Amino acid sequence: MINRELIRLKVVQQVYVYYMNCDRKLDTAENDLFVSLSKSYDLYLYMFGLMLELNRIAERTYSTDLSRFQRLHEGEAPSTRFIDNKFIAQLQVNEQLRDFIDNQKKTWVNEEDYVRRLFKRIAQSDLYKEWMSGTAPTTYEEDRNLWRQIYQKIIAEDEELDSVLEEQSLYWNDDRFIVDTFVIKTIKRFDQSKGAHQPLLPEYRDEEDREFARRLLRATVLGCDTYRSLIQQSLRNWDIDRLAFMDLLIMQTAIAEVVTFPQIPVSVTINEYVEIAKVYSTPKSSAYVNGMLDAICRRLHDEGRIQKDVPSKESGNE
Repeated sequence: MINRELIRLKVVQQVYVYYMNCDRKLDTAENDLFVSLSKSYDLYLYMFGLMLELNRIAERTYSTDLSRFQRLHEGEAPSTRFIDNKFIAQLQVNEQLRDFIDNQKKTWVNEEDYVRRLFKRIAQSDLYKEWMSGTAPTTYEEDRNLWRQIYQKIIAEDEELDSVLEEQSLYWNDDRFIVDTFVIKTIKRFDQSKGAHQPLLPEYRDEEDREFARRLLRATVLGCDTYRSLIQQSLRNWDIDRLAFMDLLIMQTAIAEVVTFPQIPVSVTINEYVEIAKVYSTPKSSAYVNGMLDAICRRLHDEGRIQKDVPSKESGNE
């Protein structure tokens, strides 16, 4: 689940914390980086738990409303189309998720007021109303697709959820937009035949990604003087101390990646850090970071300090 995009973001954040800390220790920064990444994976699993809690609230709502509904409809029972969802039934017994929930102190049960409000928003949606109006038996694929749409269109777009998660963990402030994409991808991969053994995404794709995180952080910090010298050389009549500090750290990390990982294309690196600048720095930072990194990478290539290709000026970087 933890991919290179998330790793880059977390490294930039941790480098910022490192320089803000008077007692700078690289080993501590590295440990904090992996704690932060691990918390992101916890959030991924935690969001599946939210779906289970929403279904529990739906079941309790059904039970509460049952007698009233029967009085108004001559004994007829309300539809159970939502709570009898085959995908949710499979998620409830998922071994990996059950193990996480059983060993976590955090639980959505403690956020019942919020979950009830979220379920109310779901129940008021056209998606839910259209689903409940159906009468034909549903397939597993239809049940799974319903929850994929609920997550994508309602849960992922719920602004109140940001503050709820922030109260749960400070590590989760910036993780949702990445975690949500992986939750949606995982829902699409669910296979009814795999039952409780349906695999969720692993914490790391492989050991190489974990090593990428460690090496990138250390290269960024240990190569600080070299990378900032390269940045200073590309400034025209401007002192490096006048740069926005986050711009400086983003470029420093990007240059560390360009130099340290010869297998990663220059265009990929530049584009990734331009995206980080769009979110975490000033409004004009992305274009500035793009131009600076492009110039620095050309110099490194021309001087033979990197061997990989640098995109032509005509092609540019988005």
